[in-house]
Amino acid sequence: MGKILLALFIFTSLASYAQDFEPKTYFSDAIEKNIRKYRVNAKRAYIKNDLERAQFLFDSLINHVVKNTYIDNFKVRKFSGRKIELHEFEKPIYLITYATWCTPGIGEIPALNDVVDAYSDEIDFVMLFWGPKKKVRKLKNKMNNKIKILYVDEKENKNDFVIRCMKHTLGFPASFFISSDKKVLDVRRNFLHHYSEEYTKSYNANYQTFTSGVSLLLNKD
Repeated sequence: MGKILLALFIFTSLASYAQDFEPKTYFSDAIEKNIRKYRVNAKRAYIKNDLERAQFLFDSLINHVVKNTYIDNFKVRKFSGRKIELHEFEKPIYLITYATWCTPGIGEIPALNDVVDAYSDEIDFVMLFWGPKKKVRKLKNKMNNKIKILYVDEKENKNDFVIRCMKHTLGFPASFFISSDKKVLDVRRNFLHHYSEEYTKSYNANYQTFTSGVSLLLNKD
């Protein structure tokens, strides 16, 4: 019996050791291998105004290519101007890509602020912004100060493949759910709630969306 238990222990240990040293597939490598076909097909869908087909292609890209890759480390600036690397965040990351020309729903920012208040001890909430810095400041002033606001300087980041993919391929606003070990659990687009909805409906819909993302991150970690 003792020999069987010892053999089982050794097998389990070796399996765990092998898993720890499995080669990681990085987000940038997975996207680069598949992006050309996706862009061609997605462009055709949008030209035909076939939004259902476009969403299907996006979901397929995420489910079959992006999920379970590891997000590359990249460097951008905090709004204060100091450079920061994504991998400096140690908690699970709720990363939202945003641009100053996106129009938030009336309840979107209040819902996000409340979710951040509730879960910021367990999750790093990060917003990655594109657009003129003055306009970013106006949006920043409406947001919970526990949200880490990062700013993409197009001159500095123009050759960064990951940054370009986030903007030109996956689009924004979008949410990236990244575990504490930097695995991409999911990517979701954030345009389900129209900005003209009344406040309560907008708030509730956005709150539900944000807490769904929180559940994904907390259940993983």
